[in-house]
Amino acid sequence: MAALLELRDLVTVFDTADGVARAVDGVSFSIDRGETLGVVGESGCGKSVTALSILRLVPEPPGRIESGSVLFQGTDLLQMSEPELRAIRGNEIAMIFQEPMTSLNPVFTVGFQVAEALRLHRGLGKREAEREAVRMLELVEIPEAESRARDYPHQLSGGMRQRVMIAMALSCTPSLLIADEPTTALDVTIQAQILELLGELQQRLGMALLLITHDLGVVAERADRVMVMYAGRVVEQGPADSVLGSPRHPYTRGLIASQPRLGATGERLQPIAGMVPRLTELPSGCHFRTRCSLATDRCEREEPLLEGGAHEVACFETSVPPAGNGGRHG
Repeated sequence: MAALLELRDLVTVFDTADGVARAVDGVSFSIDRGETLGVVGESGCGKSVTALSILRLVPEPPGRIESGSVLFQGTDLLQMSEPELRAIRGNEIAMIFQEPMTSLNPVFTVGFQVAEALRLHRGLGKREAEREAVRMLELVEIPEAESRARDYPHQLSGGMRQRVMIAMALSCTPSLLIADEPTTALDVTIQAQILELLGELQQRLGMALLLITHDLGVVAERADRVMVMYAGRVVEQGPADSVLGSPRHPYTRGLIASQPRLGATGERLQPIAGMVPRLTELPSGCHFRTRCSLATDRCEREEPLLEGGAHEVACFETSVPPAGNGGRHG
């Protein structure tokens, strides 16, 4: 059976005063029906731009999708007309953004905004959409949903606003949900509740989930597979247990070693040396080589390709065993 979503050599660039920034640089991956793919990496590595590129939401200008394909159920979204794509967005593919306060319209009630999505994509009448909006708010466990539906976004807590965003995203029972850092602005307790809710709804609705996060603990708990990005490229991907338990790329090892672990009292964190390169001044060959202690002349001359079957890695030094705490995760 074909994958639900498949990206092939996607390249997205931005024109800047300093030159062309390659934010997504030849990214390829797939997601099967009902699967959870966790995408991790430092800020600026291309995670969010990849997600926006899938739905063609990259602002043009200064951005543009330069090449590649985004196949959803076998059809290339990049070749669709805008009206055809609008029928997919929010309907078959939905997205939850990082900050719900900037995604919700402050001048409309949250109930109206959920109902509007239902009227637009499912063709429901006003009354029916309002009733279904309340049901969706109940589904995401908002207490007193009928009353809360009449509230404006500023009257809700951050956790409640994120639940409203989830209700909007799931109102049309999408096949794929893209969640871009869905818990970044929330405290730890609310984060856990939101992630638990997403997991329950995913099981109930049978949808695939593209989970973008910088939190490896979330990925370890929630993802079936993991994709690690650095400077616009995929450097490692495979089953979550394999990637997090036996990381093969020096960058993945560095990410894991830099994460605090429960019970590791007095243990020093191991930050990754150096800085993420500017996307307009990327190093030749392997983009990570300027921060990598294993880098050789070959890393400067050649670009490593993803290889390795189920657990792929883009590194010439994959035979080197992980050092320190690189092979452990909590």
